Amino acid sequence: MGTDSVSKLATFLLLFLLLGSRLIQCTVTYDRKAIIINGQRRILISGSIHYPRSTPEMWEDLIQKAKDGGLDAIDTYVFWNGHEPSPGHYNFEGRYDLVGFIKTIQKVGLYVHLRIGPYVCAEWNFGGFPVWLKYVPGISFRTNNGPFKAAMQGFTQKIVQMMKNENLFASQGGPIILSQIENEYGGLSQALGAAGHSYVNWAAEMAVGLGTGVPWVMCKEDDAPDPVINACNGFYCDAFSPNKPYKPTLWTEAWSGWFTEFGGPIHQRPVQDLAFAVARFIQKGGSYFSYYMYHGGTNFGRTAGGPFITTSYDYDAPIDEYGLIRQPKYGHLKGLHKAIKMCERALVSSDPTVTSFGTYQQAHIFSSGPGTCAAFLSNYNPKSAAAVIFNNRHYHLPPWSISILPDCRMEVYNTAKVGVQTSQMQMFPANTQLFSWMTYGEDISSLADSSRITSVGLLEQINVTRDNSDYLWYITSVDISSSESFLRGGQKPTLAVHSAGHVVHVFINGQFSGSAFGSRENRGFTFSGPVNLHAGTNKIALLSVAVGLQNIGMHFETWNTGIVGPVLLQGLNQGRKDLTWEKWSYQVGLKGEAMNLVSPNGASSVDWMKESLAIQRQRPLTWHKASFDAPGGNEPLALDMRSMGKGQVWINGQSIGRYWMAYAKGDCSSCSYSGTFRSSECQFGCGQPTQQWYHVPRSWIKPTQNLLVVFEELGGDVSKISLVKRSVTNVCANALEHHHAAHNYSSQNFAPESTMLHHKEVHLHCAPGQTISTIKFASFGTPSGTCGSFHKGTCHAPNSQAIVEKMCLGQKSCSVTINSFGADPCPNVLKSLSVEAVCSTESKTT
Repeated sequence: MGTDSVSKLATFLLLFLLLGSRLIQCTVTYDRKAIIINGQRRILISGSIHYPRSTPEMWEDLIQKAKDGGLDAIDTYVFWNGHEPSPGHYNFEGRYDLVGFIKTIQKVGLYVHLRIGPYVCAEWNFGGFPVWLKYVPGISFRTNNGPFKAAMQGFTQKIVQMMKNENLFASQGGPIILSQIENEYGGLSQALGAAGHSYVNWAAEMAVGLGTGVPWVMCKEDDAPDPVINACNGFYCDAFSPNKPYKPTLWTEAWSGWFTEFGGPIHQRPVQDLAFAVARFIQKGGSYFSYYMYHGGTNFGRTAGGPFITTSYDYDAPIDEYGLIRQPKYGHLKGLHKAIKMCERALVSSDPTVTSFGTYQQAHIFSSGPGTCAAFLSNYNPKSAAAVIFNNRHYHLPPWSISILPDCRMEVYNTAKVGVQTSQMQMFPANTQLFSWMTYGEDISSLADSSRITSVGLLEQINVTRDNSDYLWYITSVDISSSESFLRGGQKPTLAVHSAGHVVHVFINGQFSGSAFGSRENRGFTFSGPVNLHAGTNKIALLSVAVGLQNIGMHFETWNTGIVGPVLLQGLNQGRKDLTWEKWSYQVGLKGEAMNLVSPNGASSVDWMKESLAIQRQRPLTWHKASFDAPGGNEPLALDMRSMGKGQVWINGQSIGRYWMAYAKGDCSSCSYSGTFRSSECQFGCGQPTQQWYHVPRSWIKPTQNLLVVFEELGGDVSKISLVKRSVTNVCANALEHHHAAHNYSSQNFAPESTMLHHKEVHLHCAPGQTISTIKFASFGTPSGTCGSFHKGTCHAPNSQAIVEKMCLGQKSCSVTINSFGADPCPNVLKSLSVEAVCSTESKTT
């Protein structure tokens, strides 16, 4: 090699190092079929993971699990109120390290859909808007309003520039292939008319003008102007089509479950229905879908919106709140993704031809020439299975299901036939020793003495607190004449307090008098109860408590919170006394908050009393603290708060969130995967606390001397609070016999074309660090039931238990084929194998 060549090579290598990212930059465009990356149409599978709802230490594991589950991309909102808590003061640290999150996604090798909004809804406090935005002069949210547009544009520009500075757009070699502006605006746009339409056009033009080099999306926005792509959100999006024939069909939120509200049940969406919805979308020509959520996570601190949204944002997602894989949801969807990718070439290069087999059955066939053919065989009947003949072959379609044939012949997947294991999670004690508690009563004796805020009449809560605390005291006094008849044994007067939300606790002369609570259905509520008054001046102190600010609705920034009145004292000699327009004093927050009792320094600044010396009755407005050492192992941790009432909890100064033992009301009677799913179906946990366990991130804990602080509003038994570990305990799996082993099948039975789907062996996998310790159930024959409640059928191989134990006990994972059981226990009957195993850690001690 000559000197010239060496110098050319050196120059090239230097350029490569300097411009590396630009050498692998992507062009991202679209046509009517799909998003196009570097000239290739792609079927893209995405999932939502919100960076503030987990910890940076969890991110890479969550994203890797998403990739292993068959995802191409991660989608996240951008949370304005977390990033700009006060005007011009920014936070991109810790859980809000947006650049770090996106770089982690890039490291794992996935794309990003960055949903800037900046309105996000998301069951997030104030819909993601910072509360200070409400007080910008002349502002009106999400409409053709100058002050709002200026603020929104400023934040959007900041985020886009931050991404550009780090070369994170695909056009720069980064992972971001799509961005979203606004969020689910369609309904508001219609209601606002011309102002809404102008705002949509402005938002689109503003975003496109930022020059990201990647397409922009608006979800639930039918009139999204070119070149912005309008997209669908919902439980199903197969009926959706974009507003222009040259735009691809995108599903930005495929709802994997539903959020949870204090006082409501837990919602679950059967994976068979979710898989059916996705397959139905793809067979209609959809090319991008994103699960909302793929990992829901936790509403730490006071980030939950609503009001009344729980601290848990688990969402019945494929990866649970704690970062553990939820089976069978994760595994069954992974199989779906694999089947869809096998069809990708045919899907992106042809339109479906639709053939009908009957009232409820169809075939969607994608073919782009010799050797490229994929078919989706669907049965929309929610009650009956169907036998269909396609390409001269027989196929069995369970109710409400779609079979995928990547070569138009071999069925590799059916949405209703779940062949992966089911895992059951349980909580078990993490520490053998009980917490040693100290207590400190919130000081309410000096309320209003130092109040700087006084007003004739009642003030709206957020106008006073600016959401710096959930708590606002309303304080007034009333003079009672000694001639009042109730003082001489008559009936006590009653106090009626009307509140716009969300909770109120009533104190008369420093003594607790009762509480009242709103709900998501009934935000406005009234406290009404008898009160103890004496002759002379009586102090009335009302503690109004917010449980997350409104996150959705027309001009939700104008919605009231707090005690709006009237406040009436009834049953006096003169009848009733209206206190609404008396002089009221206000105190924002709690004394314990002002003293920062939740931090190690603040906690040491007051005299705490040993819990055993404290009055042994449940007292409202009490602070409790304890210290503990980190439990061994690496399982996720949670606090079991079932013995408590309502309040907040902190570990080492970090807020785990709001807790509330509100009991779940709902209809938990039935759940079927078949038929159109709604959030009112498949409810669980009725009669139990909506949320009992509260996630404690491992990264928040030190090896020793961790400070746990609880503020209890109502009174609870802290001695029963415990730290628990979350772990897979039981795993179950089913396998179907190959139909050739039996005879005399009707057309309703399985056919050779679908044997690839017939999982002829059970695969059991324990979590890392666990082994199979017990076989709780094993039956080869005709077992029935589901994981945790299997039953033997009339046909049962007597050696089932012994064979499975021999192959699985002591193993981290095992496989058992259905031909392992010797003699056929019942010839001419289609048999299956069902197994339930117990997984245990090598040592459950700490």
